Amino acid sequence: MFSGLPEPAARLVADIGGTNARFALVAAPGAAPSHIRVLPCVDFAGPEQAVRAYLAAEGVALPRAAAFGIANPVTGDRVAMTNHHWAFSVDGLRAALGLERLLLVNDFTALALSLPHLAAAELEQIGDGQALPGQTIALLGAGTGLGISGLVPAGDTWVPLQGEGGHVTLPAGTRREANLIALLAERYGHASAERVLSGPGLVAVHDALRRLDGLPALALDSATISARGLAGQCPVCAETLHLFCALLGTVAGDLALTLGARGGVFVGGGIVPRLGAFFARSAFRERFLAKGRFRSYLEPIPTRVIRAPYAALTGAAHALDTAIAVGFDSHAPQGASTNPSTIPFA
Repeated sequence: MFSGLPEPAARLVADIGGTNARFALVAAPGAAPSHIRVLPCVDFAGPEQAVRAYLAAEGVALPRAAAFGIANPVTGDRVAMTNHHWAFSVDGLRAALGLERLLLVNDFTALALSLPHLAAAELEQIGDGQALPGQTIALLGAGTGLGISGLVPAGDTWVPLQGEGGHVTLPAGTRREANLIALLAERYGHASAERVLSGPGLVAVHDALRRLDGLPALALDSATISARGLAGQCPVCAETLHLFCALLGTVAGDLALTLGARGGVFVGGGIVPRLGAFFARSAFRERFLAKGRFRSYLEPIPTRVIRAPYAALTGAAHALDTAIAVGFDSHAPQGASTNPSTIPFA
C-alpha cells in the first residue's frame, strides 16, 4: 500500500525518546500503525536523518502529513531534547522533508491519546478497582525520563494534558527514602521524581544506596541493576528496584488525587513492563493507596500497566485528528509546492 505514491490520508508517525525513535505508517485515520521500525537515536545527527533512514529501510514514500511524539516539552517551534542531543526547528524539519503538515507533541501527550483505543489484552491491572466511564484518566511512565499526562473529559471528546509533571519534587515515604532523597538533592541540586523514576534514576539510586551504607562505588548500568535485582544476585540492586516501585506508587497516588482520576491510572514507559511479576508483587499498589484519610478515595481507582509497546504511535496519529490544539503544528505556507513522493528515500 505504501510503495510508490502514498495514500492521500496516510500519515507518518513517530515516538521519539531519549534512546530510541519508533516510526510507523498509518494508512488512514483510525487505522493501526504498520511498517513499525525502531532506530537508535544515537545513530543519527537529527530527526530528519532518522526519518530518511526509516523510509529507505522500509522502501516507502513519505506521506503528506506526520505527527511525532517526543520526550521533551513542546512549547513552540524550537525543540532541544532534555535527554538527547537533538535540537531542531519543527518548521524547518517539515520543510526539509517536504511535508504539508508536521505536528509535534510531547510523547506522553501522544500516549495519553492512545488510552481510549487500547484493548483489554494490552493492559495488566495491578490490584483492585473499577474505572468509572467518562471520568478523568491519569498516565505516568518511566523510561529514559519520567513522563506524566492524562485525559480530561470534555463533552464527547478528551483533552490531553501537556505538562512536565515528571520534574516535580520527589516525596519520601520512609526515613530511608528521606535520607536517599537528601543525598540526591545534595548531588544534583534538586531531587525530582524523574531523578529516581527513570533508567538513569536506577543508576543514581543504586549509587546513592551504596554511599549511604558505606559501600565502595560500583559502576553498573540500569540494565545490569535490573537484571541483578530481579535475579536476587545483589541486595543493593534489589533494594533499588523495590524503592523504584514504591516511589512510583507514591507519585501515581499523588497524580490520581491531583487529577481526580476516577477513570483509572495507567503506567507506561519502558521500565515497568520489563519488571513483570516483580512489579505486580511490589509495594507499588500499597504506596499508591497510602494517602491517609483518602485511602478510601483511591481504593476504587484501578492501576493498569500498558503492555502495548507501540501505543504512542497510535496516539500520535490521533493527535492529527483531535479538535483540541496540542503541541506545535507546522503547515506548509499556502500555495507552497510540496511533493514528497519525488524525494529519493528508497
